[in-house]
Amino acid sequence: MILIAGPCVIESKEQIFKIAEYLKPYNEKYNFYFKASFDKANRTSLDSYRGPGIEKGLDILNEVKQKFGYKLLTDVHETWQVKKAAEVVDVLQIPAFLCRQTDLLVEAAKTDKIVNIKKGQFMNPEDMRYSVLKVLKTRGCDEVSYENSKKHGVWLTERGTTFGYGNLVVDMRSLVIMRKFAPTIFDATHSVQMPGGAGGKSSGKREFVAPLSRAAAAVGVDGFFFETHYNPDEALSDGANMITPETLDNILKDIECIKKCTN
Repeated sequence: MILIAGPCVIESKEQIFKIAEYLKPYNEKYNFYFKASFDKANRTSLDSYRGPGIEKGLDILNEVKQKFGYKLLTDVHETWQVKKAAEVVDVLQIPAFLCRQTDLLVEAAKTDKIVNIKKGQFMNPEDMRYSVLKVLKTRGCDEVSYENSKKHGVWLTERGTTFGYGNLVVDMRSLVIMRKFAPTIFDATHSVQMPGGAGGKSSGKREFVAPLSRAAAAVGVDGFFFETHYNPDEALSDGANMITPETLDNILKDIECIKKCTN
């Protein structure tokens, strides 16, 4: 099972190493990827914390790789970031708002890294086949299928769909639909986000992370994405929907039980 975990954004080297230490047991048990962003370019407010930037951020992530041996995942927002990020990380993540951005998808596809495309909150899951095809065609493959995407390193991630203003819902059918096109990850923490909100800051309802994860496990996915922080309420980004390592451990135990029942 693919497991992606780590903080929303790099706040400091101390923060990153503290969380990375908590997550060590999962690197032995799962196909584990440590996740953190060097920049969050789509924050609601101009005043919100974005991260340390690409140079310092990638240096910190590289130190994590050297110390813990983790595979790494990070977001890229612009084409010029792709080559630099690919020198350090193992998975280039295309943010949900940019999932149709052709130049970004093609540039990521030109690397030898896995490309994880997050489904836009505004997207019909059926239409994610076209984002996948942009990567596959760049890599010399003309047919969208689960097996081709697995072979050529393309993933899809579900993170909820806009449901009116300031709310997301997860249509579990999307997991089945997108798995026709590529290995599919369920992003349990972003799926409980409440976009927008007072003071130009999104909120979230982390109490729903566990039940939605159990539902996704029952439907069937290739992996899970959990943004993780030792003190979510004091996190500088996405704190309202992040979970603690202790909560993550309990959720993964539930997922394992469900997988045993459904296999």
